[in-house]
Amino acid sequence: MTIKFGTSGWRGLIARDFTFDNVRLATQGIADFLKSEIRNPKSEIHDRRPVVILGYDTRFLGREFSLAAAEVLAANGLIPLLCNRDTATPVIAHTIRHRKAIGGINMTASHNPAAYQGLKFSTQNGAPATGEVTKQIEANIAQRVAQSWGFKAAVLGTFDCKMFDPQPAYFKQLRKLVNFAALRKARLRAAVELMYGTGRGYLDTLLERAGGKVARFHDELNPLFGGHPPEPNAEGMAEVSKFVRSGKAQLGLGLDGDADRFGIVDKSGAWLTPNQVLALTLYHLRKNRGWTGAVVRTVPTSHQVDAVAELLGVKVHETPVGFKYIGALMEQEPIIVGGEESGGLSVKGHVPEKDGILACLLMAELVATERKSLGQILKELEKQTGEFHTGRIDVNIPPEHKEALLNHLAAGLDSIGPFKVEKFITTDGYKFLLPNREWVAFRASGTEPLIRCYIEAKSASQLKKLRAACETLLRDKAAG
Repeated sequence: MTIKFGTSGWRGLIARDFTFDNVRLATQGIADFLKSEIRNPKSEIHDRRPVVILGYDTRFLGREFSLAAAEVLAANGLIPLLCNRDTATPVIAHTIRHRKAIGGINMTASHNPAAYQGLKFSTQNGAPATGEVTKQIEANIAQRVAQSWGFKAAVLGTFDCKMFDPQPAYFKQLRKLVNFAALRKARLRAAVELMYGTGRGYLDTLLERAGGKVARFHDELNPLFGGHPPEPNAEGMAEVSKFVRSGKAQLGLGLDGDADRFGIVDKSGAWLTPNQVLALTLYHLRKNRGWTGAVVRTVPTSHQVDAVAELLGVKVHETPVGFKYIGALMEQEPIIVGGEESGGLSVKGHVPEKDGILACLLMAELVATERKSLGQILKELEKQTGEFHTGRIDVNIPPEHKEALLNHLAAGLDSIGPFKVEKFITTDGYKFLLPNREWVAFRASGTEPLIRCYIEAKSASQLKKLRAACETLLRDKAAG
């Protein structure tokens, strides 16, 4: 098989694609890249001590895969340093920066089903590797395959790798970013959905240390994630929603398997969209904490963020999909918060990587500061900005019709059904701005015969009409 890196590394089915031989091969491609960078006088890691941080989530064989990678790195003269237990993606990102490592390899498939495992490479700043970097790694892998490269490994899981605990330094970092004094004063009751993942002992512990009363859900180890993908969407947060709705907690907070994505439940039991959480985070950090800078969001992320930014006098940046684009901008200029509709955000002074633990703590801090529910705060904001209703359609489309549809969209449209197009944006896919701050965007999946359509309207009835217009457009073109 060919090892290909997507927006968040290389993922595959365990034992079919994701094997020990393939992990060693991918690691050798990374080692080749790192060694060439160390030798390059123009590189940021030129002549740096070659420490590489290794971590893994709670998936099947995560530690063993990490040890296999460590053995390959060591054979290349690099210094592998392994987290002492399953570790969250944002914690690994912070550790890379904190320890001035030359990069990090994280065994995680994030919120994918349990049958998948993944390998994610992060560069020296803790950010996900850019497309330019992963192309070089893929070329290195292809070259090694052409040379019939092989590796004589130790008995599986026996390689002796130096270990360390990344938690204390990460906790110290969060104390700089979160107002724990406000949390201590409020003594919140929170329901925490840990999804059998890496966030246990992090989010729940920090809330308890701040005087909160925490009800934990699924905080034991289970590599099968209870038979569900570890994703804190409305369905994944259903148990917490029911618990909060019964009055036993003031809010619900959730993390995916590697704790880089968040799920938030309001006092009413309602699950908040990541779009709403991003808007609330901007509102809180600007208004209550007085932070300055811009906000950055991806193309399909809600313009509710823009409306809140306008209220607060904050500039908005729009990037292609993928947190690496958000992270790159956060490294260049002051960004209060950067985030995306798929459930990831980070803030100024933190890592250029998604951090679900931080996002949850900031939502708890907002409730503690304003002494109102998140739903109440949203309603008050919507009185000034109007409502925002979002939807998404995923359409399977035969490959022979996919190109025709993309060509049709690329030429631009005057209207979508009865809705007049005011502006056409091609930053990532095809986005059509409509009157009254409504819009639709189309993106093709890079891995499946799938077209994703994102929709935003100012009322539920408008969303329904826009959805119907998009479905008609997609259906007509999918049929050829």
